[in-house]
Amino acid sequence: MRYEELHGCTVPKVGFGTWSIGGRSGPDHSRDAASLAALRSAIEVGYTHFDTAESYADGHCEELLGRVIRESRVDRGRLFLTSKVSPENLAADKVLRSCEGSLRRLGIEYLDLYLIHWPNPEVELSETFKGLDRLLQNGKVKHLGVSNFDLGLLKRARSLSETPILTNQVPMSVVERSYMKNGVLEYCQANEILVTAYSPLKRRWPRFERALAELARARSLTAHQIAIAWLCSQPRVVTIPMSSDPKHQRDNLEAADVVLSVSEKQLID
Repeated sequence: MRYEELHGCTVPKVGFGTWSIGGRSGPDHSRDAASLAALRSAIEVGYTHFDTAESYADGHCEELLGRVIRESRVDRGRLFLTSKVSPENLAADKVLRSCEGSLRRLGIEYLDLYLIHWPNPEVELSETFKGLDRLLQNGKVKHLGVSNFDLGLLKRARSLSETPILTNQVPMSVVERSYMKNGVLEYCQANEILVTAYSPLKRRWPRFERALAELARARSLTAHQIAIAWLCSQPRVVTIPMSSDPKHQRDNLEAADVVLSVSEKQLID
């Protein structure tokens, strides 16, 4: 596994996203068995970075992830756990309550990374960082970050935070390059901020199918592995694919170690 190291922490190039675990906008207990199986196999395969949010299945995702972590008896120090505060909870006092709720559902004492899930123009960003900075001071979170922030908001967040912003989590893939084109990726790379690419495999890529298939065939890999390897080839970029299939989970994790040549990257670019 390759890693990104900055601001005193080590983040795997490939983590495990948990959107749809336990439900979507609300809990779906009929999916609990499948969700628990997906999380258990992810830990068995070797994932150590898990990304969740209070809004995922209205907190039920965090409950299931916490249950599997306890059952697995994995050393907490080996895990890098991320959660997110929802946009309706960005007032300072609500940030504190949201984090406490996530910690309670996960059954842990601290989060490695806590993100603003989506910006909310109705709440001053300075108000949100009052709560976030207090969580840092109290040891409830180790690092702060944001998600779905454009360049202007990211710069403002960076100016308001008492500690370095660790990441901006945004959609990014071989076909979704808007945050590459709008200056966010370049700014992050120049200012020691990770880009966490979510939905790296969500959309189909008809323009890229032939190139990815050719590269995959030559390497005895899958097209999805090539797509993840391309993301991992970008400096200061990590990604959080999600799969319930143990084979696909392993493929995604192993893609972090695939080093593309300059010509292979140029072909995809």
